[in-house]
Amino acid sequence: MAKNYKKDFSYSYAIGVFPVIELLRNKPDKATRVYIHPKGERSAGIKEILDICGKENIPVEENGRFIEKVSSSENVYAAAVFNKYESRLNLEANHVVLVNPSDPGNLGTICRTMLGFGFSDLGIIKPGTDIFNPKTIRASMGAIFQLNFQYFSSFEDYRKNFSQNVYVFMTDGKETLGRFSFKKPYVFVFGNEGEGLDQKFKKIGESIRIPQSGKVDSLNLSAAVAVSLYEAMKTNK
Repeated sequence: MAKNYKKDFSYSYAIGVFPVIELLRNKPDKATRVYIHPKGERSAGIKEILDICGKENIPVEENGRFIEKVSSSENVYAAAVFNKYESRLNLEANHVVLVNPSDPGNLGTICRTMLGFGFSDLGIIKPGTDIFNPKTIRASMGAIFQLNFQYFSSFEDYRKNFSQNVYVFMTDGKETLGRFSFKKPYVFVFGNEGEGLDQKFKKIGESIRIPQSGKVDSLNLSAAVAVSLYEAMKTNK
């Protein structure tokens, strides 16, 4: 029986053809069942879903009602149930750390953006939105299944485990993005959607500001992350 997702569930849903494909390609051992909508026979990707499920012995069921129950969108032709899992950041990689992110859609968009610019390690400082929320997974188009991610009780807790060079992104940062290169391995730290980072972060690492026109007070969090990661990719080839 389909149930609306809750954070305390031990499982979650990948909703949509491409999120399901990403789950099956990258975490097939976590998938417990796949649902196909009767109207989705001609949808691109359904054949691949069925092929992978056959190879991995994952049960498949045609059940439009289940998909309509767990999805808030129309024209959704596939969904999968998968068991949640733990992940750990790579000690030697460059990281992105989000301090108290609150919007599932932003988080999912950031996950997808990270992969697009070659970043695979995401830290989240609690309290923070649930990375397994189906809205996050849908916004990421399944990108989370290729990321390493880890929650921390505080930024100090993160620093106990990792020694990356710290760059904090703030509207009043001391340095301007684009005028220098970052020293690897590094961590880019961003505040939440409403308040950004506390001023104490200036004492923790190099503070960076993103140049902008001044006609807005700040960029959307996912846009700020995208601009910063693109610049990092350019300057650290």
